[in-house]
Amino acid sequence: MNTGNKRFTRITLLAAALACSSAAWAADKPLIKIGYVEGWADSVATTQVAANIIKTKLGYPVELVPVAAGIMWQGVARGDLDATLSAWLPATHGDYYQKLKDKVVVLGSNYPGAKIGLIVPEYVPAKTIADLNKYKEVFQNRIVGIDAGAGVMKKTEQAIKDYELDVKLLPSSGPGMASELARAINSKRPIAVTGWIPHWMFAKWRLRFLEDPKKVYGEEEHVDTVVNPGLAAKAPAVASFLKKFTWKAEEVGNVMLDVENGVKPAAAAEKWVANNKARVAGWL
Repeated sequence: MNTGNKRFTRITLLAAALACSSAAWAADKPLIKIGYVEGWADSVATTQVAANIIKTKLGYPVELVPVAAGIMWQGVARGDLDATLSAWLPATHGDYYQKLKDKVVVLGSNYPGAKIGLIVPEYVPAKTIADLNKYKEVFQNRIVGIDAGAGVMKKTEQAIKDYELDVKLLPSSGPGMASELARAINSKRPIAVTGWIPHWMFAKWRLRFLEDPKKVYGEEEHVDTVVNPGLAAKAPAVASFLKKFTWKAEEVGNVMLDVENGVKPAAAAEKWVANNKARVAGWL
């Protein structure tokens, strides 16, 4: 009985020592604060995956801070935030960058193919925006949009003018647009929607952008990782990882799709990291 008790005590003490050692390891490292935009699915997915890696692989405590885009940039510049992985450049967040470029560091692009425009299912015959006139009857003379006033909606209003389209832009919401798209795809019906990439719908369906020769929607953008200049000294391993971290449409799309299907963002990120060990190792 005594031998068993002693063995149990030794195991308990060993477990406690390991737990304390792990806690001390994290406690010795500074808190990393990352800003993101809660309403942007790609921002949530990318930030959660990066945070999981910083915590579980590098041992730093992480705090995720949901903010508006402008406050996110200001926070990184002031040092209230250490980083953001949600900077759309060169156009969407170009004004923020121009004002704050001397107070932040752009580490690089974590997603290189960001884009907005008009999106159709792969089976639709239209190839260009101008083709919406040619096939206007099958599209029911309409484009399904998102929230009125959104950037992609303003660009679409301009596209209707520039391409002289005989169609109506119907405001909706992000979820409303996705629901309309799902119904159309389920019945193989042509539909055109306002949209962007990265987005979970590209992981779920075969979609493409209508060609935009007039460049109404601008060139492709990239989602960049922007950090406070002090991060390299504060947490060099984190800065090194963030500089290497970049992923593809299907990768971010899979995490966003899990979240769209009801998985908690942190759990979706944990699942992706666990299933992509080699990819993660390449960033570290």
